[in-house]
Amino acid sequence: MDTNRRKLIITGAGAAGASMAALAFPSLVWGQAQFRMKCANIMPADHPLNVRLTEASARIREQTNGQVDISIFPSSQLGTDADMLSQVRAGAIDFFVQSGLILGSLVPVAAINGIGFAFSDYGKVWQAMDGPLGKHIQAAFLKSNLIAFDKMWDNGFRQALSSAKPIRTPEDFKAFKIRVPPSPLWTSLFKSLGAAPVSIPWAETYSALQTRMADGIENALATIYFSKMYEISKHLSYTNHMWDGFWMVANRKAFESLPAASRDIVVKVMNEAAVKQRTDVEKLNGELAGNLGTKGVQFTKVDRAPFQEKLRQAGFYGEWKRRMGDEAWSLLEATTGKLA
Repeated sequence: MDTNRRKLIITGAGAAGASMAALAFPSLVWGQAQFRMKCANIMPADHPLNVRLTEASARIREQTNGQVDISIFPSSQLGTDADMLSQVRAGAIDFFVQSGLILGSLVPVAAINGIGFAFSDYGKVWQAMDGPLGKHIQAAFLKSNLIAFDKMWDNGFRQALSSAKPIRTPEDFKAFKIRVPPSPLWTSLFKSLGAAPVSIPWAETYSALQTRMADGIENALATIYFSKMYEISKHLSYTNHMWDGFWMVANRKAFESLPAASRDIVVKVMNEAAVKQRTDVEKLNGELAGNLGTKGVQFTKVDRAPFQEKLRQAGFYGEWKRRMGDEAWSLLEATTGKLA
């Protein structure tokens, strides 16, 4: 009877331990050594980001022999930008793929890729973000217990889309109500250009244009197309006012709970998927202009020099150099050239 009693106690303790583990890591479901994890973002399901994430998830499942199963939740299914950032920090979401400008509310230097009119082309972008500047930002994420993967995903150079008239010069932004995400850098940029930025969650942007809460938006061509914003606003100006990309960040505690070999597979596959997605977006941008043209969208090319000068006069670059710090700003200007 003593032996049976000991077996019962050990069994009960094991069950209690398993229950405690489930409570500590609600997103990690143990069963046949399998980890079920969540990856969330705000982009539409058919955007290249989610197409490649879904493909990567299948490859990870296969290469880990079913040990790691990552479910993709697109289109703000798990909440707003702020909601999902809170969830990934708490461990309710394991992976969050989001613009550095949004993540900048937690890790300020993550927003540096969005400095207005900094990058002239993709060559400069990847030189900076795959190089020393990107490494500097990754180190900053670790201080907030988030792991940022090596390769950023592309959202593209952002353009201005307006309902009433095209944007050609900085003067056209005067009192222009432009929808921006909840990010200090976005707000600062457009205030410096004379606009009236309105912070609206992306999921509410379509209706905001319909009701004229905003005169227009700014975003990448792919996002404008897949979100059907062209149904309301027909004037697209090639401002290229900032380059925007997505960091894939993981809850550090949840990610490090994976076996080392599985972690290596997840990192490798996701980084490879990010590089493929960059090619997808670049190719797509070449096709979308024609597609948007068939939807009645009118295009306007813009000279970036007057916009840069306006930002210098407004003190925009000087302010953000102070906010980002000398080290990060030097790493940025090593690629972009002198800004402030």
